[in-house]
Amino acid sequence: MEDKQIIDLFFERSEIAIDETDKKYGNYCHHIAYRILSNEQDASEIKNDTYLAAWNSIPPTRPRNLRHYLGTLCRNLSIDRYTKSKSRGRGMELTGVLDELAECIPDTESVANVDELALQDAIRRFVAELPENTQRVFVMRYWYACRISEIAKETSSKESKIKMLLMRTREKFKVFLESEGFIV
Repeated sequence: MEDKQIIDLFFERSEIAIDETDKKYGNYCHHIAYRILSNEQDASEIKNDTYLAAWNSIPPTRPRNLRHYLGTLCRNLSIDRYTKSKSRGRGMELTGVLDELAECIPDTESVANVDELALQDAIRRFVAELPENTQRVFVMRYWYACRISEIAKETSSKESKIKMLLMRTREKFKVFLESEGFIV
């Protein structure tokens, strides 16, 4: 079923929308949640929470890209669950990923006048301008929270090369954000 038809089912408040969403995007959502949480049960729960969040937000929202919309919902729910788990002492891979980005991305709560939508747009533009391989590595690490070893294996590269590529890309990212006025 096409995304437009699934979105129309959400607008009709048809429960078939959930079934069709699960058929088409269930593995995708589960993968995102599992990458962040490293726990099958939590990933399954987050996948279901993603469907509930979609049900509650469509309508009135009509996503232009259902895959990205669901991925964002799932990722945000997963990070929220991760944060709660971390406060209970459960360490996971995401800590390292967030630490790497901490020096690049401003904390919107502590920096005055940061427009989150403008920041998101800037991040999209930065990633879109990267060479294809660098873009792939950057997204694998900072969107899917993949381990360096997994990225190296997936890209047939050495771990040291991936670490260096990510470090250089973060440096460029910081300069980019400074030039856009997000970091002073």
